Amino acid sequence: MDNTIGLYLHIPFCRKKCAYCNFFSRAGSEADYDAYQIQLQQKIKEWGQTASERVSGVYFGGGTPSILGTERLCALLGTVKASFAVNADAEVTVEVNPESGGALDFEKLKAAGFNRVSVGLQSAIPREIQELGRLHTPQEAALTVRLAQEAGIRNTSLDLMMGIPYQTKDSLRDSIRFCADSGVTHISSYILKVEEGTPLYARRGQLALPDEDEQADLYLSAVAYLEQLGYRQYEISNFAVPSFESRHNTLYWRCGEYIGIGPSAYSFYHGRRFHYESSLQAFGEGRLIDDGEGGSEEEYVMLALRLKEGLNFSDYARRFGKPFSANAPEKIKQFARFGFMELDGERACFTPKGFLVSNSILAELI
Repeated sequence: MDNTIGLYLHIPFCRKKCAYCNFFSRAGSEADYDAYQIQLQQKIKEWGQTASERVSGVYFGGGTPSILGTERLCALLGTVKASFAVNADAEVTVEVNPESGGALDFEKLKAAGFNRVSVGLQSAIPREIQELGRLHTPQEAALTVRLAQEAGIRNTSLDLMMGIPYQTKDSLRDSIRFCADSGVTHISSYILKVEEGTPLYARRGQLALPDEDEQADLYLSAVAYLEQLGYRQYEISNFAVPSFESRHNTLYWRCGEYIGIGPSAYSFYHGRRFHYESSLQAFGEGRLIDDGEGGSEEEYVMLALRLKEGLNFSDYARRFGKPFSANAPEKIKQFARFGFMELDGERACFTPKGFLVSNSILAELI
């Protein structure tokens, strides 16, 4: 098994909380950013003394990592490289919100080692952006991508949401076309989930949200259009030009190990799953919550089937020392007859239609 790990750094600050967001984040000042940088660097050093594995990917997520600015981001990555054995070809991603992207020096970021930029667009339609409580314009997102590309960072990604209030198939196609025209190599396209406790949830009765059938139509039309434009689906919600799949996130779905550092950050390391509390104070005190063993057979199957390549039965047998469930192929054949799955010798995977009902099918398989 590949003896490398991923590293995730959580940046818990935003200018404003988006209406749909239930991640741990808060507003902050320059003084808060400075204090957090010091706190995070200390924890990176501590983990670097614990972990001997090489690091194949580093991901700065949030929150809004770009809110820290160029110098802090470069300093944090410098601490990672000084504390861990980072592979020369490691994928190093920073999430960028469009309204703060124009202030970043992407040439400095590239020189420091950042080689992938993920920009939170969500929609290219102003009314849809407004409904989500976002602060940017589509033009700011396009500018951020262009600045990164001009600095030599070719590996760029845009996030899109499906099932946004007032969204139609045509408006979703317009957003997808906007992404393709920007020249990004990767697009993440998620169905909006209205989470309890968010402003969007409080207003859910007043929103023009698509129902489940309409969401399914939006998803399937998006998958088809993205493929048409050259973005190959490799996971339920992720599409890429060939060879530009997100290596860091793929590590998660292949049940690889990773260390998450920051308040609310999750880890899977040395067979255990654990996370930091959603509190800056608790993070500073190093308080971790043990979530138990990870990497079980059920978890492995569930994560593998998130990927378009699906579950490889030989890989499963090598990992667990036994064949996959004897009656599973027959069940998969049944789902394949209805167009939900494909079974190809040693591999089973979902179709786009199957991804929409994958939770129900997984319950049958595991």
